[in-house]
Amino acid sequence: MQVAINPNVYGTAQMYAEQQGLNLAEMIENFLERFITKEEAKAKEQELPDVVVSLLGSTGGQLAKDDLNGRKAYHKYLEEKYQ
Repeated sequence: MQVAINPNVYGTAQMYAEQQGLNLAEMIENFLERFITKEEAKAKEQELPDVVVSLLGSTGGQLAKDDLNGRKAYHKYLEEKYQ
């Protein structure tokens, strides 16, 4: 398989790889593996298992980023329930 790369970028990358004592193909492969791994981790972070969503109950699965354990949402639910 061949990939077209801008000659200027290729030349600079080749020099960098040589300075670092690396093979350019391995360097690119490692970069792509890290990129893919990060993207997979992001996707897993965003997906909550159904069991977790059901445990969130009254919050409807929506928690604020600063309320990771759901305490604020639960207190809000109780306040609304007992008004």
